[in-house]
Amino acid sequence: MAEGSAAAGLARRVRRTGGRRRLAAALLVAPLLVFLLVGFVGPIAALLARGVQDTEVPRVLPRVTAALAEWDGRGLPDDAAFAALVEDLRAARAAGTLAQAATRLNYDINGFRTLMFATARRLPVPGEDARAALIAADPAWGERATWAAIRRAAGPVTDFYLLAALDLKRDADGAIVAAPAEQAIFLDVLARTFGISALVTLLCLAAGYPVAALLASLEPRRAAVLFAFVLLPFWTSLLVRTAAWVVLLQREGVVNAALLGLGLVEAPLQMIFTRFAVVLAMAHILLPFMILPLYAVMRAIPPGLGRAAASLGAPPWLVFLRVTWPLSLPGVAAGSLMVFIQALGYYITPALLGGASDQMISWFIAFYASRTVNWGMAAALSALLLVATAALYAVYARLAGETQVRMA
Repeated sequence: MAEGSAAAGLARRVRRTGGRRRLAAALLVAPLLVFLLVGFVGPIAALLARGVQDTEVPRVLPRVTAALAEWDGRGLPDDAAFAALVEDLRAARAAGTLAQAATRLNYDINGFRTLMFATARRLPVPGEDARAALIAADPAWGERATWAAIRRAAGPVTDFYLLAALDLKRDADGAIVAAPAEQAIFLDVLARTFGISALVTLLCLAAGYPVAALLASLEPRRAAVLFAFVLLPFWTSLLVRTAAWVVLLQREGVVNAALLGLGLVEAPLQMIFTRFAVVLAMAHILLPFMILPLYAVMRAIPPGLGRAAASLGAPPWLVFLRVTWPLSLPGVAAGSLMVFIQALGYYITPALLGGASDQMISWFIAFYASRTVNWGMAAALSALLLVATAALYAVYARLAGETQVRMA
C-alpha cells in the first residue's frame, strides 16, 4: 500500500511539473502568437474576405435591392422595382454616392456606369410612370440582364469576384457560364505565372546544383569564402538588383556593348522587356534559395559512399545517378519548393524587366488594388494564388512523405 501511495504521489508531482512547464512554454510563445495573428494573419484574412463581400450596391440602392429580392428572375420586375430604382438614383445623386454602385455594376456589365449616370440625369418627375420613363431614357432598362445584374450585386456575400478570377460569371438565369473571350484572361495569367516560376526553378536547379556540390566537397575554410559570394544577393535590395539588370540588358547596356565590341552582333539585341530578361533576373535573385538547401543535404552525404562505388568499378556518371542524386533529392525538393513559391509572387522584377505579355498574377493584384481600387478582384486573385500555392505544398508534402517511407 505504501509503495502504491508513493507511486501515485510521484505521478501527481510529475503531472504538476509537466503542467507548469507547458504553461510556461505557452506564456513564452503567446506574444509571438498574438503578433502573428494581429500583424500577419488578421490583415491577410481581412483582405481575402473582400473577395466575397458585396456591400456597395445594397448600401447605395437599398430600395431597389429589397424590391428585387422578391423577383423571380423571369421577365422584368414589377412597377415597384422601377419606382424604387428612381428613388434610389435620386437619393444617391443628391448624396454623391452613385459612383460606388455604378462602378460595382460596371464590373459585371460593361457600360453600366454610363447607364446609371445618364439615367440619374433624366429621372422622371414625381407621379410619372417610372417603368415607361426609365425604358424611354435607355432601352437597357427594358432588358432582364440589367435587372439581374443589380440583383446579383445585392450582397452582402457574393461569388462574383471568385468566379471572375476563374474566367467565369453568372448569366441572367443565375447559371455559371464562361466569361466572354475578351474578359477571360486570368487563367492564362495563372498558367503564365506557373510557367515562368517553373522555368526559373529549373534554371536555379541547373545552376545551383554544381555550386552546392562544390561547396560540399571543400573544406570549411575555403567553403566559407565561396559562401560569401553565394550570400551576396541577400545583402542587396531586390529593387537595386533588378535595376542592375536593367542597366546590363538595355539596348545601350553593358551586354549589348560587349557583344557589339566583340563583333558578335551587328545591331543591339532586344533583351529588356522580354521573357528572357524576367527569367534570367529572377533566377539570379532566387539562386541562393536553391543552393542553401542543396548544400545542407549534400554536406551530410558520407563521401565514402562515392569512393566505394568508384572502387567497385562505377564510372563518375553512374556514381552520380545511383548515389549522389538519390541522396540529394530532399535538398532538390526543398530548394525547388522555396524557389517556386517565391517566384509565384514576384512583382517588381517582371514589372521592370518584362513586357505586357510577361506580367505575372501579382502585377494584376497590384493593378486592381492600387490603380482601379477594385479590392474585391484583388482579393479574389490573391485567394486564387494562395490556393494554388497551398495545393502545391500539399502535393510536395505528400510526395516527400512517400519518399521518406520508401527510404525507411
